Order: sequence, then structure tokens, then C-alpha cells
Amino acid sequence: MKTYFDHEKLDVYRESIAFCAWTGDLLNSISAKAAAKDQLDRASTSVPLNIAEGNGKFSAKDRARFLEMARGSALECAACLDVLVARKLATEAQVGSAKSELTAIVRMMIGLLKRFSERADVLREEDGLYGYAHDQEHDQDQEHE
Repeated sequence: MKTYFDHEKLDVYRESIAFCAWTGDLLNSISAKAAAKDQLDRASTSVPLNIAEGNGKFSAKDRARFLEMARGSALECAACLDVLVARKLATEAQVGSAKSELTAIVRMMIGLLKRFSERADVLREEDGLYGYAHDQEHDQDQEHE
């Protein structure tokens, strides 16, 4: 595909467009009406749109803000896929490779955010850890009070 704009040169943008294409196919295969289906459509669209808009910003702070929104939308996509599986509107086999792709997209965005955001050191997506140990410690502290 010929590139016309700088954001089209970004691997994360191209990967997010590929994810959007995959999402469209999945959504077309689900005939049931479901909030998670509609939300997946919006969130998957939001990822490349925010990457493109953020890449066009001049200040690092503005770029980071849009990249953070894109990252949040990618995480939202993963949750939507989980909901669709939980409600038996999709199977784990259908969404497994897409979740792997979302992991790659999120990691690429974190890499970009580390260049543009002072808060990037608090971002974590390695090994699927989401502060579990901290949450567990917090729960234990509350039990002892």
C-alpha cells in the first residue's frame, strides 16, 4: 500500500488497521445483537484513529495523550473479545490470534509512549501482569485492620 501520511509508516498503525480488518470479519460473523460487539467495533476503530491523530501532533505531551487513548482502546478490544467469548458469541479459537496481535500492538504503543511521555515508566504489559501482587497485598492489609 502506498503511503501518503507519516502515520501510515508506523508499524503499530499498520498492525492496528489489520486488526480492524479482522474485527470487521468477526463482527460480520456474529448475527446476535450485543453491546460488546458494538463496543468492539468502536474501540477497534479508535486505535488507528488515535494513532494517526497523535502522530500529527507537534508536542510530545499531545502525542502521548493520543497514544494513551489508542492503548486504552486496544485494551478495551481485548476485554470485548473476552466478553464475546464469555457470552458464547465467539470462541477462544476465533479470538486467540487476535489477542496476540493486540498484545503486540499494545507493546508497540508502549515503546512509542516511552519516547513521548514522562509517565511511561508506570506502563506495564509484560507477562500479562496487571498489578496482581499489589492488589493481593492491599487486600491482605485491609484484612488485618
